[in-house]
Amino acid sequence: MPRNSSATKARLLDAAFTEFATYGIAGARVDRIAEAAGANKRLIYVYFGNKEQLFDEVLHRAMTEGAESVPFDVEDLPGYAGAIFDHLVARPDLMRLRLWRLLERPSATGLEPDTFRRKVAEVADAQQRGDLAPEIQPDDLLTMVLAMAQAWFWAAEDVDPGQVSQSWPPERLALHRSAVVEAARRISQKTADAQGS
Repeated sequence: MPRNSSATKARLLDAAFTEFATYGIAGARVDRIAEAAGANKRLIYVYFGNKEQLFDEVLHRAMTEGAESVPFDVEDLPGYAGAIFDHLVARPDLMRLRLWRLLERPSATGLEPDTFRRKVAEVADAQQRGDLAPEIQPDDLLTMVLAMAQAWFWAAEDVDPGQVSQSWPPERLALHRSAVVEAARRISQKTADAQGS
C-alpha cells in the first residue's frame, strides 16, 4: 500500500461521516464521499468493502473517539451525563449517525454491547459498595443516565438534532446541561433510607 494510505483512509472516513450523517446509508453516495475526500471511488471498496461496511467503520470510529473524549466515570454519573451532553453539543451529527444506524442497520453489532455490559458491571459494583442508588437495576440506571444526556437531542420538538448548538443560545444550552446533570444526580444518588442503612 502507498505510504499515504492512512491519510487517504482518514479523509474517506471523515467524508463518509458527513455523508452518512446527512443522508443515511441508503441515501449516501460513494461518488460524493470519494469526491469530498479527494480520492478515487475504487479505494472505498479496497479499504472498506461495501457501503454498509464503510458505515460500520465510520460508526465504530465515532464511538471510539466519543469514548476517548468522554471516559466513563461510575463515581460521577452526573458529571458523565454532563460530559456526554457537551460532546453532543460539539458533535450533534453523532445523533443523526446513530439514528441512521437504528433505522438502517439495527442488526449490525459492534463494540457497543460489550462496552455497555462493562459499564453495567461497574454500576452494579458501585451499587454493591453502596456508592449508587440500589433501588434501580444497574442496566436500567445506566440506560436512564445515558437517555437523560441525549434527551434534548432526540426529543426537542423545536430543534433539528444536528443543529442543537446553532439553534440555542449558550444560556439555554447551559440550563439544559444543568437539568441533565441534576436529573442524573437524583436518579443515581442513594435515597435517605439507603444512606441511613
